[in-house]
Amino acid sequence: MAQLKLLIDGRLEDGDLTMDVINPATEAVVMACPRASKAQLDKAVAAAKAAFPAWSRTLIAERKAVLGQIADVIQANAAELARLLTQEQGKPIADATGEVYGAAAFFRYFTMLDLPVKVIDDSEGRRVEAHRRPLGVIGAIVPWNFPLILMAFKVPAALLAGNTVVLKPAATTPLSTLRLGELIAQIVPPGVVNVIADANDLGGELTRHPDVRKVSFTGSTATGKKVMAGAADALKRITLELGGNDAAIVLDDVDPKTAAPKIFQGAFQNSGQVCIAVKRVYAHEKIYDALCDELAQLADAAVIGDGLEQGTQLGPLQNKMQYDKVKDLIEEARHDGKIIAGGVIPDQPGYFIRPTIVRDITDGARLVDEEQFGPVLPVIKFADPEDALARANNTPYGLGGSIWSSDLERAYALAERMESGTVWINKHSELAPNIPFGGAKESGIGVELGEEGLAEFTQLQVISMAR
Repeated sequence: MAQLKLLIDGRLEDGDLTMDVINPATEAVVMACPRASKAQLDKAVAAAKAAFPAWSRTLIAERKAVLGQIADVIQANAAELARLLTQEQGKPIADATGEVYGAAAFFRYFTMLDLPVKVIDDSEGRRVEAHRRPLGVIGAIVPWNFPLILMAFKVPAALLAGNTVVLKPAATTPLSTLRLGELIAQIVPPGVVNVIADANDLGGELTRHPDVRKVSFTGSTATGKKVMAGAADALKRITLELGGNDAAIVLDDVDPKTAAPKIFQGAFQNSGQVCIAVKRVYAHEKIYDALCDELAQLADAAVIGDGLEQGTQLGPLQNKMQYDKVKDLIEEARHDGKIIAGGVIPDQPGYFIRPTIVRDITDGARLVDEEQFGPVLPVIKFADPEDALARANNTPYGLGGSIWSSDLERAYALAERMESGTVWINKHSELAPNIPFGGAKESGIGVELGEEGLAEFTQLQVISMAR
């Protein structure tokens, strides 16, 4: 493949700089890719600002047509995009393909939404209407764990609302997003979508840029706080989808053999690099040993390897920084609990860690208290469900959580008191484009997806008329 380009003002151009993108399965360079300068970032924002007046005045049907065309081109190029995604991110090719098709489906979903005028009062003396107006230039900043699907949490809603976009993928996973920019260059009007790549040096510049009216950011809580601070001077609108330390509470009436595969999938999908992965399991003492054994068997049986190889179930960690962090957590867990599966670093190139189960560990250990974002799962014993709920809630995070029970009423009574933006019952990590998603506490501000997520890309304007 020829070297990829940035998309700025409808034109494909080289970066003023370049950078290497590493395949985390081999530690070899996938390719050199363009890296934008500060001047190119400014140029992209200026293009988006210039394109905004015309795009915001287009009929919503025209904007929907563009979203549909983007979905079509994603789907038509799914094989190429998925291969790039696996090479830069590490996930198995089947998962990458699912992510690509998922991104197309999210674009299609937003073609079914509208922004109708809501009549609040239509009485004899007055008429009051609520309108949803576009904001302007949106800075969309996407992390490295799901480059395309998380892009599709932001871009279609932003465009449907009449905004223009400057999209910045993560420094370690820019390739599939840049290629998408190339594919849509002739679909979207110039300046409406701009795609740049950086080496973790332009996020703050984009956030603070005076012509950016909203920042939609997905990433760590620490970086989210910096985004919020950068947006504060101009009181920019922000949506922050941040870290989580999701707890799964497994009650004593659960069949471990039935629940374990679902919990394992919820914890280890994408090698645990999921914001809403199961990060902690609280298991009742009655089923604790059996659940630990089932999870350990699943971990031992998992096939890890290069995502391009057939049969691979789990790929590597995406980057060396995260790889080193997870290795440190595992070393500490050897002293804080008992490793019953995994804990092994394969002697091979790549950032591979076998799925690891740690039992006989409890709150206060780093592995329990912190977000590991990797393939290691602590399982904590409890006797009283109320105690388990209190411990699950005793965290600054509040992204997701789950309750597992054969008694739905019993599970629901706990779920409604779990302090998280989403609570699942007898499942975990399920998302859909029509279901709003957002975090509580330090796991985020605002929501994405659904009608509520679309509204976040608008300014409410009330028009009140006397009669």
